[in-house]
Amino acid sequence: MTLEWEKLFAGRVSGMSASEIRELLKLIDRPEIISFAGGIPDADHFPSAAIARAYEKVFQSNTGAGGALQYTISEGYTPLRDWLCGYMDRKGVKIAPDEVLITSGSQQALDFLGKLLIGPGDLVAVTKPTYLGALQAFSPYEPTYVSIAMDEEGPVLADLEAALARKPKFLYLVPDFQNPNGTTVSPARREAIVDLCTKAGVPVIEDAAYAELRYEGDFLPSLAAIDAARNGGVPSQVIHCGSFSKTMVPALRVGWVSGPKDVIQRLVLMKQAADLHTSTINQIVLHDVVSEIFDSHVKRLRTVYKERRDTMLAALEEFMPAGVTWTKPQGGMFVWIELPEGLCGTELLARAIKESNVAFVPGAAFFPDRSGRNTIRLSFSATKPERIREGIRRLADLLVRVSA
Repeated sequence: MTLEWEKLFAGRVSGMSASEIRELLKLIDRPEIISFAGGIPDADHFPSAAIARAYEKVFQSNTGAGGALQYTISEGYTPLRDWLCGYMDRKGVKIAPDEVLITSGSQQALDFLGKLLIGPGDLVAVTKPTYLGALQAFSPYEPTYVSIAMDEEGPVLADLEAALARKPKFLYLVPDFQNPNGTTVSPARREAIVDLCTKAGVPVIEDAAYAELRYEGDFLPSLAAIDAARNGGVPSQVIHCGSFSKTMVPALRVGWVSGPKDVIQRLVLMKQAADLHTSTINQIVLHDVVSEIFDSHVKRLRTVYKERRDTMLAALEEFMPAGVTWTKPQGGMFVWIELPEGLCGTELLARAIKESNVAFVPGAAFFPDRSGRNTIRLSFSATKPERIREGIRRLADLLVRVSA
């Protein structure tokens, strides 16, 4: 007898879906494809030499190697958590080591927070559009999404107030150079968001994956910093998620989540059940590297990615036909394109790959209700400037043909 596995799966499995982005990453290995799909850093600018030295340092000592290859505490490598406390303190947020948990990338933090806070049918407030990975992390816990429109300053406050009146379990937000649309929440809007959520008793999950990648303008206070400033320097309303994947390297899979102690203690229990702890040696190596070169390396990345952003924006201005609009991000990795009504990003992608050897992500993937069919996301971080210009020219030519 053959088991009918579909009948044995838990109901929450229906909330799982494949990531359009992960599937599109397979195209990167095809040299003829100019890919604007994956929001990934450029491997040519990884701090490989510093990482190699850090690993070598570990193995120069038998004692050090033994500890690095051993189990460690679920909370994370203590010196790395201490470093993060100092990092957050410079951002205006005072946390103790027991208020930060090291996770296997910030994606694991989102999964844990979904498990911690969402029950079947619970409301979760997100922007439209929002980060696809967050939807993938939250959806298996069977929430009902309430979506908040965005303008050039961030979430529209009237929409946010209406959403908060329905008492969602939390608001999820990427305030800096949002994935996917590149929008940065304005200072006034940040203050209003914290005000409204505090009054409504609704926590905020702040995803700060791109916050260090600013190319122009002033760095803005995080939502956690605004929350902390109203609470003696300690956040009470905002759970802050960070990652080293965009600033250092993705493969070490080291991220973190900080927040009120009660939250972190529960997340530690989830970490123990999920994977015991993030790789000990990777945490040790990363701590060595960020202690030595974090600021200088991030400064270099800003220069590289700024050139690519500028190249993409200039090419869009030069080549795109009338009726196509796009965002002009101050940082991050993404430009958001709105196509003329009636065009479908998914259908355009099929033709772009087949006819133009260009890849991107259809925008509908970033909406819980799969709306936004006439939008697409372009990433500029992993593509050299000359290929960015050529890729945009090809895409614009295709749009002219499609619209004819």
